[in-house]
Order: sequence, then structure tokens, then C-alpha cells
Amino acid sequence: MDNFVEKIAKGKMKMHEEDSLVSSKDAVEIRRRAVERLTGASLKNIGSGIIDTETACRKNIENMIGATQVPLGIAGPLKVNGECAKGEYYVPLATSEGALVASVNRGCSAATKSGGVLVYAENKGMTRAPVFRTSGLRESKEFVSWVKKNFLRIKKVAESTTKYGRLTEIQPWIVGRNVFLRFVFDTKDAMGMNMAVIACDAVIRELVDKETKVKCISLSGNVCTDKKPSAINFISGRGKSVHAEAIIKKEIIEKVLKTSAKHIFEVNYRKNLLGSAVASSLGFNAHYGNIAAAIFLACGQDIAHVTEAAMGVTTCEMLGDDLYISVYIPNLNVGTVGGGTGLGTQKEALEILGVQGASKKSGENAHKFAEIVGAAVLCGELSLLSAFTSRDVAKAHTRLGRGK
Repeated sequence: MDNFVEKIAKGKMKMHEEDSLVSSKDAVEIRRRAVERLTGASLKNIGSGIIDTETACRKNIENMIGATQVPLGIAGPLKVNGECAKGEYYVPLATSEGALVASVNRGCSAATKSGGVLVYAENKGMTRAPVFRTSGLRESKEFVSWVKKNFLRIKKVAESTTKYGRLTEIQPWIVGRNVFLRFVFDTKDAMGMNMAVIACDAVIRELVDKETKVKCISLSGNVCTDKKPSAINFISGRGKSVHAEAIIKKEIIEKVLKTSAKHIFEVNYRKNLLGSAVASSLGFNAHYGNIAAAIFLACGQDIAHVTEAAMGVTTCEMLGDDLYISVYIPNLNVGTVGGGTGLGTQKEALEILGVQGASKKSGENAHKFAEIVGAAVLCGELSLLSAFTSRDVAKAHTRLGRGK
């Protein structure tokens, strides 16, 4: 077993090769030990599958009766050329969909051999948009004016509820007797949804209720927009907006992906762009949600935010016989502190990526994490588009998804 671990750690053996040489149980242990050596992370909890009941009951679950386990795989190495994420990473993916990890792994191989994925993330801010009822347009206009004049006071109250969060702006919308205030927060290393809710509630209780006659009807008026696909998030962004690109050389496309740049370009054009337009989809992509969900599950993110992460645009262009591919994810709500990030296995998965917990420079870990997710999504798109060109999708799901 030590010999296999050594070979994988030194890059002399691929992670899947020991499957045909040892038992499944031993293969899992070999991979885990190899990842520990490669990343320096201790995977004790991932190996045992134990959840810290006290932590989970205190922060993450009610009426707990146990734990549901999802198989955890690893893809990589993936070379990321980002502003915060620089180097090669092994990406943890939790899924029960056979063929997904293999597909992302193939994309990682092609991208890394081509020089890696260039990626950057924009901090758009976590939003919460309470809805208020007024007596009519005159009061609606006066209320918005009051909000603008008292922004600094509102900011002070909002930020008094959090150690790290900062209120950056308030975007107002008037619809007759309804006023929607979209609060935007810089939440640093936290995903920040709870942070935004608590801050908005304090502002309403301490300022709006006491100084205006306007009534808050709901802490969320759906202009946020949280955990639902929406045009406002697609256009304005929410959380992090992530951009990634790679140029895949002809020889890599032929050797690793078994296709050509021309075929990938055509599938992306006809499927992701035209097909999505016909369907009026907000996801002009092949399967962002697949990769986002697998990483979210593995790393303790709020899985419902996959609804937003699934929106985005994949573009492909031919550069001679090479392929240019990019992904744009307007809404990626991720964090490295809070929520499920403190649970044992999820904490270790973040350690594999080197982003667990709060960073010395506040917000850097979450930024780095977002860049890695963006690069992984690109790899997933690259591989699946390639599989469609060669009609290998059904074959792969039969072999890996059905175990045949």
C-alpha cells in the first residue's frame, strides 16, 4: 500500500489505476493517504465518515437522527492561474452521479497540460432586499429619499451586528405602494446570508420602525434574489462573479479529449447558446450546476445556492486548430467560515484546497475558493462538451454510472 501511495504522490501513477490492483477498501485508503501527502491535510474525518454531532446540532441541523453520507471523490491536479489561487489543486467532489468525477478529472488534465486556467473573481456582495409598504407613491418617494440621506447611520447600525461585514450600498426599487431596498454587503470570508439578514433586521428595528411610518412586510422581498434564478442576479451579480478561461492546444484536444476544437465549438454553439435561447434558459452552459453542487456538498456550502450558480455562459472559439474556452458565473455564493464549513469532513475538504477558515487578509480565502470553483466548472464544461462530440456520454454513464 505504501508503494502505491508513494507512486501517486510522485505522479508516477494515476489515482484510478489502483482500482484494478487492490480491493475497493484499500484503493480508497491509498487515495486518501496520497491526497494527505500531496496537500498536507489530515483526512481523519473523511476516512471515518464521522460527523461531530454537537457541532451539527448547534449550527447546522434540527431533529438530527444521524448523517447521510455522499461518496466523495477527487479530481486533479488542476492548475489555476488566479489572483489568489495560484498553483495546482486537488478538487473534492461529493456526488452519487457516476462519471461526474471522471469527467471533471479529464477536463482538469486537459486544462493543466495546456498551461492551466486563468481565472478571476469579482466581489459583487451578498444581498438581502426587504419589502416595505407605504401609503402611496408620495410616501414611497419620501422613504427612498430618507434612506439615501441616512445611509451612514444605516451603515453604522448594520455593521454593529457583525465583526467583519460591511454595508456597501442600498439599491431602491419603487413599485406603487411597495419599496424594495436591496442591501449589498461585503461579507469577507463568509458566504454571509445570515449576516445580511441579521444586519437588515437591526436597521429596520432601530431606525425604520422608529423614524418612519413605513411598515416592513418581509425581511426578504425576493429582489435579493436568494436561491432562485433571476435576471437581476444574472445581470448585476451576487456573492462572487467568476470568470475563467483556457486555451486548449490541438494535440491535447486529440490525445486527452479525443475530439477537435471545431467539434467542441459547434456543440457549444448549437447546444449551449442556441438551445438555451430556444428554451429561454438563464443557463447558457452544459452543466455548471453539476460541478457547483458536488463542490458545495463536499465543502459545506449552502447547497440551495446551486440554483444561482447554475446560471452562466460558456463560450468557445477556434484559434486555428486550438480551442479557446471560457466560463462566466455571475452568482457564486461561497464562504470558508460559517454554515457547514466547520463540520469535520467539510472542514477537511476545504483544507485540501488550502482555504479553510478565515484568512489573514480578510476575504482572501473565500476569493481563492471562488477562483478554484470557477476553474473546476470550466474543466467540467470542457470535458462534457468533448464527450458530446464523440457521443461518449451514454457510454460513460453506462460504464461508470451503472457499473457495467
